[in-house]
Amino acid sequence: MDINPLQVFHPSAKRNRLWLNLLSLGLGLLCWQVTSVFSGVEVFILPSPLAVWSRFMVAVQDGSLFRDIGVTFSEVVLGLVVGVIVATVLGYSVAKSRPLEQVLSPYLVASQAIPVVAIAPLLVLWFGYGMLSKVLICALIVFFPVLINTIVGIRAVPQAFYDLMKSLRASRKQILTKVEIPAALPIFLGGLRIGATLSVIGAVVGELIGSKYGLGNLINRARVGYDMPMVYVAVFMLVFLALGLYGIVAQVEKRLLAWQEQK
Repeated sequence: MDINPLQVFHPSAKRNRLWLNLLSLGLGLLCWQVTSVFSGVEVFILPSPLAVWSRFMVAVQDGSLFRDIGVTFSEVVLGLVVGVIVATVLGYSVAKSRPLEQVLSPYLVASQAIPVVAIAPLLVLWFGYGMLSKVLICALIVFFPVLINTIVGIRAVPQAFYDLMKSLRASRKQILTKVEIPAALPIFLGGLRIGATLSVIGAVVGELIGSKYGLGNLINRARVGYDMPMVYVAVFMLVFLALGLYGIVAQVEKRLLAWQEQK
């Protein structure tokens, strides 16, 4: 078997991207460290990466950080699940019924005209400072992008597919599972990616307004105590949480749409 030396020694594109990401992260941390040391900005405004890392290790050792991450993660996942289920069912119904769309469109558009920050205090007052209000806020912020992508995905199914299934005397269930879901899945998963990252915002907004635990509550406590390194730690945990959810959805999308790459 002939082996091309270039294939052996030349790094793969995936490895190149990994090293490029690590290099970019290292340069960013270096710039941050230099700026915090030599810019003259007060430490409580711009702590150094080393100070943030030290505070992170303290929070890990006492276990408080894991508790808050767990609470926020639970709120995000539950809100994402509720928002996706409601948006998918309603989106499919709207996509198949023009009269229903005409009835609900003003309410759907109006719901998006009101910022979630304005609604969140009401939900916290109505449903309390516990997890329920945060889950509802997450569900609301996830709802619209998933709804719209569901509608667009279902309506993007070519009419020829329906004609073919009718000629084969397919049942309604067969049309749904064999035509509509596979055809709409790429667009739907695009909306799910957006919703997965937005759900983190919903949880934090609710926690900032009123909560007992969670990363938003941690930010409030650290801000009041002028513990800026802890604020940065909480923010980075939110970033990692959003990236993790986005990555999970991307992997699910890759598996579910593997048939597209096999064409």
